[in-house]
Amino acid sequence: MALCELCGRDVPRTTLHHLVPRVVGRRRGERVVDLPTAQLCPPCHKMLHRLYSNHELGRDLSSLEALRQQPEVQRFVKWVRTQPGSKGVRVK
Repeated sequence: MALCELCGRDVPRTTLHHLVPRVVGRRRGERVVDLPTAQLCPPCHKMLHRLYSNHELGRDLSSLEALRQQPEVQRFVKWVRTQPGSKGVRVK
């Protein structure tokens, strides 16, 4: 089991989320390996990319703390924490 850094659930697997999207980070002249990352469960990862553009994520939401302060993220995290980590959660 792995721990999602956003919702805190134990899940079977996590995915690597670039807190500064690679396309935005390259514009700033950073190397991809230097960009900050977080391990997120697939539902949290999908939710972020459905709610926010890469530009918004790179400009305003480039840390877990900034993401956690967003009302939409707070609502999703509150809900997803009630779901078992082993259950497949669909994000619309």
